[in-house]
Amino acid sequence: QFTNPEYELIENASRVQDATIHMGRIVPIYEKLASLTPKLHRRVVHQALKVVGDAFEDSLPAGVQERLGYPSRSQAIAESHFPQKDVALEELNEFRSLAQQRLVFDEFFFFQAGLALRRRELVSVKKHHTVTVNDRIRAAALEVLPFRLTGDQRLVLKGIVSDLTKPEPMRRLLQGDVGSGKTIVAILAALVAMENNLQVALMSPTELLAEQHFASLKQVLGRSRFSLSLLTGATPTRERQRLAEQLADGSLQLIVGTHALLQEDVGFQQLGLVIIDEQHRFGVAQRAALGAKGSTPDLLVMTATPIPRTLALTIYGDLAVSNICELPPGRTPIVTIARSDAARADVYALIRSEIAKGRQAYVVCPLVDESEKLDLKAATEMAEELKSRIFPEKRIELIHGRIKSRERERIMHLFVTGGVDILVATTVIEVGVDVPNATVMVIEQAERFGLAQLHQLRGRVGRGIDQSHCALLHGEQISDSARARLKVLEQSNDGFVIAERDLNARGPGDFFGTRQSGMPLFRGGNVIRDHALMERAKACADEWLQCRDVSAEDRAKMQ
Repeated sequence: QFTNPEYELIENASRVQDATIHMGRIVPIYEKLASLTPKLHRRVVHQALKVVGDAFEDSLPAGVQERLGYPSRSQAIAESHFPQKDVALEELNEFRSLAQQRLVFDEFFFFQAGLALRRRELVSVKKHHTVTVNDRIRAAALEVLPFRLTGDQRLVLKGIVSDLTKPEPMRRLLQGDVGSGKTIVAILAALVAMENNLQVALMSPTELLAEQHFASLKQVLGRSRFSLSLLTGATPTRERQRLAEQLADGSLQLIVGTHALLQEDVGFQQLGLVIIDEQHRFGVAQRAALGAKGSTPDLLVMTATPIPRTLALTIYGDLAVSNICELPPGRTPIVTIARSDAARADVYALIRSEIAKGRQAYVVCPLVDESEKLDLKAATEMAEELKSRIFPEKRIELIHGRIKSRERERIMHLFVTGGVDILVATTVIEVGVDVPNATVMVIEQAERFGLAQLHQLRGRVGRGIDQSHCALLHGEQISDSARARLKVLEQSNDGFVIAERDLNARGPGDFFGTRQSGMPLFRGGNVIRDHALMERAKACADEWLQCRDVSAEDRAKMQ
């Protein structure tokens, strides 16, 4: 007697595999769909494939399909649902069968073809301004430089200046590890534009980062003949109107700001260079809106989070990419330790020891207010505990996103000038803060953060010649994945390595923590799993478009 037997009737079939849907073959397992049973779901799909037959359009160019040896699209779709008997189950589960690879390649090929077409169209657009670089401009750049550039910085700057002098608008991504010196390269690019009587706009996602950039620009360009200002949501109305007038008549050459730069009343006499920092925090429309305030301005986008090559090909395929991997000379690798709350006394001893040497420390907490749901330590409570119980004799200040900009500026100025021993903060100090005398970073509940964010926070120290330390404090009971993340940081200071690990751990959709970054949603392809296919698709698409006029039909396939 059989219990719950599985059977299938076979009629008029020379081969069992041709006749069966549920037995004697590898069968597909679909996600549950309403009240549809797995058997009925398979039968419906099988019947639909029989009805459609070879009617699926083969959209790949014939030469590409033949060279790669892929099956037809109809065959690929049919065999992805009902594979041949000789296909290994492991291959199918890892999406490595020839049929599955064909379908993924289709997506990637037309995506990369669209990017290649965009690059080709951008080359046909000519700038309405010209940029030249002569001995006078080179001398001006050397005069403002506070230090000697690294080899990577010089190489990247050379590429940017070359783009600026071309008749086509520059579209370049500048990325580098924490503390690699991207900002000074962007400042020198701005100087070249301003020396050619062009205006520059630098947009940052937060007020604190905009303030930090403005401070850096003032420090480097303060003695130059150019005027620069800051525009954020906190700028008073009268001051905002004055800045808008100066931008419109050209008397203000450089403006640093937040989303406030996108307001309708902000216009430029001749916007020649747009610099967007932490650009993945802006939507595509916002980036385009700032560029639209000029007539074909050059575009330089920066990211403090190194982006793995796979994602760069996907999100920034229409941009030239410059990497700064080399750190300034004299930097000592940060010593990172992960410790449970039970070792908190040892971490406080480290802070005390560094302050005794005249150094400063950060203590970072995840949230401003206590959350009962997540049970996170609040920065406000931590600051009070450090002041009253742990370090009553030390100068301690608190900074977070809700503090008014003037108060925030006061606290940051105190910290930069050595008037604060310990700065308690939320993640508002993740990027842009540069205090070489700060040598200790303590991150509370580090298990709550992603790899890239922890690396960015850690990068606030290690900016001088003194040995710096980062302590990752975590709960007694943490998950294996959280423990693995912290282990990565203990073992590596390389942002590019960490970015790859973060991408593999979190997946492309969550890598930036935002869907607005431009990450496409592929139906079958996965940019991590199928990175080799993405590379192949890019090479094939570039070659296909080289000697081809693209029809309206081809354009539609690329949408």
